[in-house]
Amino acid sequence: MEKETTFDSDLIHAIFKHIWTRRSLERERNGGTDAMESEFLLDQAGAGTSKKNRPTSANANALKLSCELLQVFVTEAVQRAAAIAEAEGVSKIEATHLERILPQLLLDF
Repeated sequence: MEKETTFDSDLIHAIFKHIWTRRSLERERNGGTDAMESEFLLDQAGAGTSKKNRPTSANANALKLSCELLQVFVTEAVQRAAAIAEAEGVSKIEATHLERILPQLLLDF
């Protein structure tokens, strides 16, 4: 049985960290009271640190599952786009084929 390739978990973790960092910086730049800050104000009387001050992380199982989900999502997108291209008599998938399948694909996932 052939092993199906999947995305590299280190790559996915790096992408997640990049997004988490960007969102954190956007929150700091906006400076207004958002959901995280409201939660912090509510928890100030309680013990522990706020979510705003804790670093975001993902465990190995979550990363592995994220990689598998992305693999399934991309494979399904390519298969659906290929079906549209084949129906049009084209041998190459183009961006327009992906654009046509994307709304239903997102609803299915």
